Amino acid sequence: MEGKGDSVFSFTSAMSLDQLGVSSIPQRYVLPPSQRPSPRDDVPNSATLPIIDLSTVRDQSLISRTINQIRIACKEIGCFQVINHGIDQIVMDEALEVASEFFNLPNEEKMRLFSEDVHKPVRYGTSLNQARDEVYCWRDFIKHYSHPISDWIHMWPSNPSNYREKMEKYVKAVQVLQNQLLEIIFESLGLNPTYLHEEISGGSQTLAVNCYPACPQPALTLGIHPHSDYGSITVLLQTRSGLEIKDKNNNWVPVPFVEGALVVQLGDQMEVMSNGQYKSVIHRATVNGDEKRFSIVSLHSFAMDRKMGPALELVDEQNPKSYKEFCFREFLDFISTNDITKDRFLDTLKMKKP
Repeated sequence: MEGKGDSVFSFTSAMSLDQLGVSSIPQRYVLPPSQRPSPRDDVPNSATLPIIDLSTVRDQSLISRTINQIRIACKEIGCFQVINHGIDQIVMDEALEVASEFFNLPNEEKMRLFSEDVHKPVRYGTSLNQARDEVYCWRDFIKHYSHPISDWIHMWPSNPSNYREKMEKYVKAVQVLQNQLLEIIFESLGLNPTYLHEEISGGSQTLAVNCYPACPQPALTLGIHPHSDYGSITVLLQTRSGLEIKDKNNNWVPVPFVEGALVVQLGDQMEVMSNGQYKSVIHRATVNGDEKRFSIVSLHSFAMDRKMGPALELVDEQNPKSYKEFCFREFLDFISTNDITKDRFLDTLKMKKP
């Protein structure tokens, strides 16, 4: 067989390599020395990442302080954690449990969902762009479109038998949370909290469920390469630390694992919509020599072909329009033809200053 068939039959996932007990990683996972994580990096204390208590939004005497905390986090970092966010711990635990069950399935079962096509609504794989990436990521993932859930759930994995049931509960809960978060973020920008309400309600949600197996040479590779997300916000649930974000001084800052907390990251759409007031965060995932890590990443954006640009309310003579309009499909087209470890999609949207 040629073409795609060759890719499928030559593909060996990171999880399969872990199960084989390899003592070293294949060359296709080895990063150039300049791109490898370094334990000697002089990074700021991870505790500086804000942890925001969302229960305060129900208290009129505290809500303004919470909005200000989020404003500072979005301006300075593009990332924060939230607690008391309204998603039951059992819903999160069951989603992670069924994710673990999926990745422990026989390889042949998972490979039924394998694809190199980044436009596929349900896709199993390992790297950001399996066909083009020069170096693979040390992870397995299953990605699936998730909103509106009735359009997509029948395409999700049917094995494990309770995958759809457990993941549906989490998807619906995190969709409610993202609506709440966006209202607060818009208000922090001085916009109406219901700004773009219809576009958000009719927007897309993609779930990326990740498994980062234990790695015999964690200093040589990454679970996911540095990138920023395309959407408005990303909500991340993780089982242990491993996520790192780049701060404004270009230092890699580890995001600590906080029991019950969710990580909120700003994406490219939010940077564009805010006309650069808020920044999408560049992040990566490191891997561990002894333990595997799971994460469930909920990426929220506007509908596939819905163009969006800077909010008119945030553009004036002192703050001219700084970004071109774009849509989700244009991002997918970009990553299907570019190596995003070398070229950042957001850079193609920046307008030259007069």
